Amino acid sequence: MSDVGAAPGKSGDGEGPFDVRTVAILITVGIVAFLAMVVLGAYAPDLRSGRNGGAHALSTAAVGFGGIVRLAEATGRNPRIIRNPKMLDTEDLVVLTPESGATDMTKALAQRRVKPTLVVLPKWATTKDPRHSGWVNVAALLPPGEPQGVLAPQYPLVVTRYRSGGRPLKGLAWMPSSLRFAAPRAVQTITGPDVRPLLTDAAGHVVLAQIGTHPFYVLADPDLLSNVGMRDASQARAALELLDWLNSTGAESIVFDVTLNGFGRSPSPLKLLFDPPFLAMTLAVAAAVLLAGIQATARFGAPRRRPRAIAFGKATLIDNAAALVRKARRQGTLGARYVDVVRDRAVGVFGVPARLHDTALDHYLDALTGRPRFTELAEQARVARHPRDMLAAAQALHHWLWEKTR
Repeated sequence: MSDVGAAPGKSGDGEGPFDVRTVAILITVGIVAFLAMVVLGAYAPDLRSGRNGGAHALSTAAVGFGGIVRLAEATGRNPRIIRNPKMLDTEDLVVLTPESGATDMTKALAQRRVKPTLVVLPKWATTKDPRHSGWVNVAALLPPGEPQGVLAPQYPLVVTRYRSGGRPLKGLAWMPSSLRFAAPRAVQTITGPDVRPLLTDAAGHVVLAQIGTHPFYVLADPDLLSNVGMRDASQARAALELLDWLNSTGAESIVFDVTLNGFGRSPSPLKLLFDPPFLAMTLAVAAAVLLAGIQATARFGAPRRRPRAIAFGKATLIDNAAALVRKARRQGTLGARYVDVVRDRAVGVFGVPARLHDTALDHYLDALTGRPRFTELAEQARVARHPRDMLAAAQALHHWLWEKTR
């Protein structure tokens, strides 16, 4: 008798409600989609293009600085755009481009301290261009309080605007002659304590200044570096020369920060799974899961038939009888019966005379060489009530019989 039968709902020709290939395709597509979602979730901050029309190094808008970054890359200056605040700790020049006076500059300035740093003040208020993604329309000048608040209160600056007429800016006598900028028509300038002029307009108003004695620089007018300024070849050439001049000796790169513009990222535990050295562990786990899935869906070796619900053989009969005894809670009555079984077995094995019965038979068995005595073991089996004690007594009787027949 067997409980193996045909699965319900399965036809004789092996066809089911879903084709195996269709199910495999659905499972594969689901797994790939899930993995893609996990990877995109880990690297989503890195994939943000920055084409939001802002004034930062990722922007291609008129007020952005993507042009100077691409120009520096094309001329071998190895520019870097950093999204992690911890990477600000470099000896190379770092260009900070805060977009409003509410931008928190405290941590960035504390990290830079005595290292070459250029802060570009904001100037223009813009609106999105509905016809071109990432472009903006310049609406007006920002209120002077916005650029003034960027470095306040640590560096109290006063921002003013003048009409320059596009005349050239003037640098210090010892600055490179290639730094020839034409001033924007509406030039933004700064004044304040510890302001050391580096570039001024024709009237002496400060456009680029060094604050204090450290290599900390402030560019009052962003149009000298923005995408608008890069339209003119001479302005673009002067912008590159300016960055080189402000950079440290032996610099390897020019660093543009975008963490102040909302494109920073913090370490992600999920991203660690896809970065060395944890990538090897991730691949090993993925391979183990794949092999487990293959093993779960594919058969290895010959198929094994399910066992019968009721098996054949003496062992099964004994197991079933023992189960019935346990269920009836009659284990305590088996001791005396097992003693009788061992006694009858001993009579046949040792050739006990047929005239001996009961007490005389027990005395005969006790007289056999060796210890312990049969009657002692028989008494232990008769008085045993707990299954553990019953098992111990039965094993002792079995060992006694085995020992006498060796």
